[in-house]
Amino acid sequence: MHRNRHFKRFSSQRQSTLRGSMPLAPTEKRHGAKSFRRRCKLLGDEQPLCVTTNNQRQRYVTKDGKCRVNLGHIKDKSRFISDIFTTLVDLKYVWFLLVFTACYILTWMSFGGIYFLGAWLRDDIAHVHDSQWQACFENVDGFLSALLLSLESQRTIGYGTRRVTANCPEGVVLLMSQSITGSIIDAVMVGCMFVKISRPQQRAQTLIFSKHCVICERDEKLCLLFRIGDLRESHMVDAKIRAKLIKSRQTKEGEFIPLEQSEINLGYDTGGDRLLLVEPQTITHIINHSSPFWEVGAKRLKREILEIIVILEGIVEASGMTCQARTSYTQDEILWGHRFASCISLEKGAFLVDYSGFDKTFEVQMCPLSARDRSRHITSGFYLIKWFISTMVPTIMGTDTDSVLFNINKQSAPFQ
Repeated sequence: MHRNRHFKRFSSQRQSTLRGSMPLAPTEKRHGAKSFRRRCKLLGDEQPLCVTTNNQRQRYVTKDGKCRVNLGHIKDKSRFISDIFTTLVDLKYVWFLLVFTACYILTWMSFGGIYFLGAWLRDDIAHVHDSQWQACFENVDGFLSALLLSLESQRTIGYGTRRVTANCPEGVVLLMSQSITGSIIDAVMVGCMFVKISRPQQRAQTLIFSKHCVICERDEKLCLLFRIGDLRESHMVDAKIRAKLIKSRQTKEGEFIPLEQSEINLGYDTGGDRLLLVEPQTITHIINHSSPFWEVGAKRLKREILEIIVILEGIVEASGMTCQARTSYTQDEILWGHRFASCISLEKGAFLVDYSGFDKTFEVQMCPLSARDRSRHITSGFYLIKWFISTMVPTIMGTDTDSVLFNINKQSAPFQ
């Protein structure tokens, strides 16, 4: 009996091993991917961030600026009806055209039915060919003719064969009601159509971002760089750039915070975030003690799970409407020890921008330490120099070291 249990356990292990080594069928792969995505929807259960089946982290924002966040289980959907204008504008073009057409057809059909009911109640249909009959709805002999009367009245076509006469006051009131209803529908639907067509979302297609971020030294400071450009000759007015760091973390109390947003300073205090986007601009984030990358070095960057969201906003010069372009960079798209190659040259009295070199970078020799470790090493080095000057130099040379120490303190002040 013990031997049988051992054999069953061995056979089950063997089957699981063979199942792991054998290639899965496409249907099994799809079912596995669906179940994995279903489990990944619950953030914070087992892993801080979801990783897809192809070993790539699930993006918060795609490279073309689309947010990968699905809203579900919204109970109070009446809020969308209260803001019906924005709801209609946010619809896809197929659904918007369907609603646009349905509004007009429903009003034509509704008032056509009312016209037909009124003509039937007043017996105008039975006396349609009687010239002595004082009809309220003239030349209405059925629902189709009543529908034509409704269409001609609302669209102010007025062919003249069908009309509402002055023989009944209710016909005049009905005609006024249809005119007011048609004007309201025209104002709302045409306004929605104009806003939807003139939305500057397509303008963002000509605003480009570099494929990678780079971390390198600029003026002896560790900096995070990326590049943006505008392909159109009509430039953005009042262009502004900002960035967010998306990273899940766990607090000291054990609370898990998924997708926490941290601000990345791109020169807000100095005005560096306001751009004249005539040629490609290289945006700089100085990594200092207030930066979220203060403790991130080359090795830690490879282990981090983070995403940088870059948002470019500006006014379209042609239409005067605000446009926004977005992109993102994951930790795999941040290159340590690289710089952007120049893509601007002077040719025939003007600056020439070569967009073929927009994404080109080259590697430079750089220390893999983080900005915090660099600051500690520099500070400790200054303290060592000060100790040497204050103790060893007077003993060896017998000179006054006050002026030397003053210069050392002045140089080491930014790092303390």
